[in-house]
Amino acid sequence: MLLVDTNVVLDVVTNDPRWAAWSQSQLDAAAATQTVAINDVIYSELSLAFKRIEELDAMIAKAGLHHEPIPRESLFLAAKAFLSYRRKGGAKGGVLPDFFIGAHAAVLDIPLLTRDTGRYETYFPTLKLIAPE
Repeated sequence: MLLVDTNVVLDVVTNDPRWAAWSQSQLDAAAATQTVAINDVIYSELSLAFKRIEELDAMIAKAGLHHEPIPRESLFLAAKAFLSYRRKGGAKGGVLPDFFIGAHAAVLDIPLLTRDTGRYETYFPTLKLIAPE
């Protein structure tokens, strides 16, 4: 299984001129060999790009994305990593979802496909990241 960060899915959905081709090729390669998943947080973040839930669900189905619930252990780890981030002077604004996503992949010991590696590398050092060079 591979967890896909929101930014990668949005690259494809919005046909981002810089990243859509890279993101689509990564998704295609992953889907050929494993389950490609999103979680509750990623679903919620993706919903911002859609007017109706049915549109989002249709895109997820068409893309072949599997919904993987976040285990309690991941929620606990996310909170501890976020606390460490805050104690090091990290800003509150908009970063908690990254901790839920990173902790989910870390607890399941699965790779995360993302373009935003900074906090993942720092707070989840054992996490395998698939990211642009």
